[in-house]
Amino acid sequence: MSMLKNDIYTAIQKRILVLDGAMGTMLQQYNFSEDDYRRDRFKDYPTSLKGNNDLLSLTQPKAIAEIHTKYFEAGADIVETNTFSGTSIAMADYNMEHLVYELNYESAKIAKKVAEQFTKENPEKPRFVAGSIGPTNKTASLSPDVNRPEYRAITFNDLRVSYKEQVEALIDGGVDLLLVETIFDTLNAKAALFAIEEVKEERNIDIPIMVSGTITDASGRTLSGQTVEAFLTSVSHIPLLSVGFNCALGAEQLQPYLQRLSNETEFYTSAHPNAGLPNAFGEYDQSPKEMQKFIEAYLKDGIINIIGGCCGTSPEHIKAIAEVAKNYEPRKLVVSF
Repeated sequence: MSMLKNDIYTAIQKRILVLDGAMGTMLQQYNFSEDDYRRDRFKDYPTSLKGNNDLLSLTQPKAIAEIHTKYFEAGADIVETNTFSGTSIAMADYNMEHLVYELNYESAKIAKKVAEQFTKENPEKPRFVAGSIGPTNKTASLSPDVNRPEYRAITFNDLRVSYKEQVEALIDGGVDLLLVETIFDTLNAKAALFAIEEVKEERNIDIPIMVSGTITDASGRTLSGQTVEAFLTSVSHIPLLSVGFNCALGAEQLQPYLQRLSNETEFYTSAHPNAGLPNAFGEYDQSPKEMQKFIEAYLKDGIINIIGGCCGTSPEHIKAIAEVAKNYEPRKLVVSF
């Protein structure tokens, strides 16, 4: 573990690291049916399973490995595990809480196997696997019921327990770092970070952590109402590899918030924006070339260390980003004394 920690810290000082693009966007192209999600193992399962993308690590592992391969071929340094909804809280929608450990463990193993093949072929460019930890579908800070503002659908402790199970399985499966992403409620993220610290302490290990929040709209705040600076303050008590933003906005809309983040933090910075804003049909149609142009503006300003894509991005987008990222120096850390 410590060896790889050094590897990613070495790599991030040398160059801008490229993160992969969307998993869901790629899976849509396979057009999997309900039967494809089920396969033999879950053919009699009482719940509808179509749409449970994390389950595909068990029923369609070849497709998941193919997607990781395409992103590495496109130039990604880091791929994310197929575990965005891999908590018991999110899996309750499919009555699959009991599968959480296996889903995360297998997802990590699939990604790690592909990463190791690429690293072996080119040791000068080691490839890494980030354990993707999504926000869950419940929020600890906000009430889901407009008539009961004091009501909470979940507690901090429920989240902590749920995240801990996910973190242990991802680490057992061999991830190199953990990515707490798409944070719309910082209290949820703090529960995830608390769980990670707990596992690190119990196992006496260290593992790099990336944290990525979501600015929901032009208000420049997260869904739970935090500004860039407030969000940063809320998560900076833990030594992180990087802090950044992803989802909700395209690269162009995200730039001013990244600029502010870059000015304020002593951690490395990351971004994986969407392929523009959704059109009237909820689809993302920003081309790789267009996205590349907006991302190049970040690179020119020297505000980024890790760059990738979120909703609507494909290996073509990542290839365009990787091509331009190699021409620029990574953002230098400002260390205050």
